[in-house]
Amino acid sequence: MTGREPLVVCEDVSRVYGTGPAAVVAVHGTSCVVPAGARIALIGASGSGKSTLMHLLAGLEQPTVGTVTWPGLTLGAADPSAQIGVIFQSPSLVPDLNVAENAALPVVLSGGTDPGGRALDALRSVGVADLAGKLPEQLSGGQAQRVAAARVLAQNPRLVLADEPTGQLDRATGQHVLDVLLAAVTRLGAGLLISTHDQAVADRLDTHWFMHEGRLHMHDSERLLS
Repeated sequence: MTGREPLVVCEDVSRVYGTGPAAVVAVHGTSCVVPAGARIALIGASGSGKSTLMHLLAGLEQPTVGTVTWPGLTLGAADPSAQIGVIFQSPSLVPDLNVAENAALPVVLSGGTDPGGRALDALRSVGVADLAGKLPEQLSGGQAQRVAAARVLAQNPRLVLADEPTGQLDRATGQHVLDVLLAAVTRLGAGLLISTHDQAVADRLDTHWFMHEGRLHMHDSERLLS
């Protein structure tokens, strides 16, 4: 290692959907490490396995073969993956809850303290605190994605995984959302991994990983694993 503790470690991980001739291997024999403070772009075309790998890193799916561990995310928690925040391509806000309630929801569900205060702090950090009383249907695409980011940041995660967070936004709005996200994870001291097929997004991050037909290629693997 480079002195940065590993937050997530995948060892020879594969994920297969289905059985027999109809089986689809979404991720093939992947080993990787996400270190603390990482700024990683996971680059690949649609269907290359990026989302599946991110779900495995987040603990949202279990590998068919291999192991995923979170050595840097235990901290006495029963579920280390609870310290991972996931931002999906679609904001997936609850339509009947206002912005503040959406941002506070994960904190409420986890039994965290002061969910309203933490949610408002997160909304301020991404520049949309003035929208706290609005419903999702009243937001633009960029505003909704920033609320989705705030919802994750309110959890005070040690690692943020963002799956094509700018994929449905125009270039200017996408770059602004990325600015906000980078500033927020820096403030939290959290690691960040973003899946993208946009080179302009990837160029904002230090390390580039590439997915192709379910296989991970890490040009910076020696720097991460040595």
